[in-house]
Amino acid sequence: MLLSLCLACAGGFASAGPAKQPPPPPTAAPAVPTPQPAEERKPFGFEVVEQRARELATQPYVRDDGGVPESLERLDYDQYRDIRFKVDRALWRDEGLPFQVQLFHRGFMFKDRVMVNVVNNGEATRLAYSSELFDFGNNPPPGPLDAALGFAGVRFHYPLRRNEVFDEVSVFLGASYFRAVGLGQTYGLSARGLAVDTGLTKAEEFPIFREFWIEKPTAGASELVVYALMDSPSITGAYRFVVRPGLDTAMDVSHHLYFRRKVERLGIAPLTSMFFHGENTDRFADDFRPEVHDSDGLLISRSNGEWIWRPLNNPRHLRISVFRDERLTGFGVLQRDRHFDHYQDLEANYHRRPTSWVEAVGDWGPGAVYLIEIPSDAEKYDNIVAFWVPDQPTDAGKEMNFSYRLHLTSDELMAPRSGKVQATRIGAGGTNAQDAGRRKFVVDFASETLKLYGEDAKIEADVGTSSGAIRDAVVHKNTETGAWRLSFELEPEKDKDPVELRAVLRAGKDVLTETWLYQWSAQ
Repeated sequence: MLLSLCLACAGGFASAGPAKQPPPPPTAAPAVPTPQPAEERKPFGFEVVEQRARELATQPYVRDDGGVPESLERLDYDQYRDIRFKVDRALWRDEGLPFQVQLFHRGFMFKDRVMVNVVNNGEATRLAYSSELFDFGNNPPPGPLDAALGFAGVRFHYPLRRNEVFDEVSVFLGASYFRAVGLGQTYGLSARGLAVDTGLTKAEEFPIFREFWIEKPTAGASELVVYALMDSPSITGAYRFVVRPGLDTAMDVSHHLYFRRKVERLGIAPLTSMFFHGENTDRFADDFRPEVHDSDGLLISRSNGEWIWRPLNNPRHLRISVFRDERLTGFGVLQRDRHFDHYQDLEANYHRRPTSWVEAVGDWGPGAVYLIEIPSDAEKYDNIVAFWVPDQPTDAGKEMNFSYRLHLTSDELMAPRSGKVQATRIGAGGTNAQDAGRRKFVVDFASETLKLYGEDAKIEADVGTSSGAIRDAVVHKNTETGAWRLSFELEPEKDKDPVELRAVLRAGKDVLTETWLYQWSAQ
């Protein structure tokens, strides 16, 4: 399995960022889009995308990535970033609407042709490509570019902070990757339309959003509706997104999948992130920054009411963890640590990366949340993937439907009021030579409820391990913060690696915290 570049995921390229809306120029630029003749405008609804996907699934897969000039294919990351969409050509810029649309040029690793349409009054009109829409910086094209070149992706702007400033709130760029942010957040993790055969010994398949339809919003709209046609060698799909920007941005996602062939591992609502090193990294990181990660944990809400917190890691070897359930409630990849001094990075602003949460809509049936952690030697790689794998089988001709709400937030609005894992730290255990190999774990739990317990309260830990032995488990209150700390030592069993650890705090029969799960390996 290959790592994917964080830089190559949705967003992060040549962003105009928040910009004050200037007055229209004296001589108006050519409108975007260039309308098609009326006879080519077609009635549109989600059923049109579904029909396209259904028909496409009966045909052989053909990737549409040709026609990009060689000079644009050879661009590196920085050169590609230098190609910028002209802000004064943004769709709806001069119409007083609350959303604006900008486009990405094809080039670098973004070679797939993406067609973009606007839906107005139930009719779809395709946006016409023109090189005049872009400032190529130091990368002028070798000559006139074909009007059929198409685009690489789209991004959406909305006035989060004040009416005259349009902030970038969502981006669709590269395969089926997309990102979104709320007020005060910076891009971090990415979502994907689908994960296909991720984490297997064979090559992973990356579906592509090959066409978009964007509904023109009304003057007072607070949401933007976007449709997408997905295609891959194994699956096609019809997608509907409702983007709701705000303090915490939410996206309602519905998709109808059509299978060309059987898929070994189908990943629904995949989230992709980066974890380079953190407070639980128990090997030397030659970095002035204490922590470097877009996300620090996986949170799962189980159908039996249990909440599971699994700290993320940058392992030495590929790790795949499976969390089974009869009915998905929700899961997310979170950035729980919000303290700047834990990162000390003035450029990346890791403390402002969004937390994501997938809230299942309807009954997805039995299945499992998969967490895949990939060894990485640089922060530029996405090495964390989480998704839901349904038990229902896939095969040629089969169809599936899933709907969910994706939350991008700075606060854990979805998490329980019980004690949350605040930090996980690992170090050497034991006090003498015969204790060599022992590892000490220190886990902090915090909540407003836990603060109410006095330091003499009878709070105990339920700690378990898949192998080896737990020694010296102690629970006590941190009087400086009001949190409660569990510390224990693991005495590993020889040739039993990795080790699965589990802990929860209780007061009698009452469970006070979410369940801490951790996979530790000596290798």
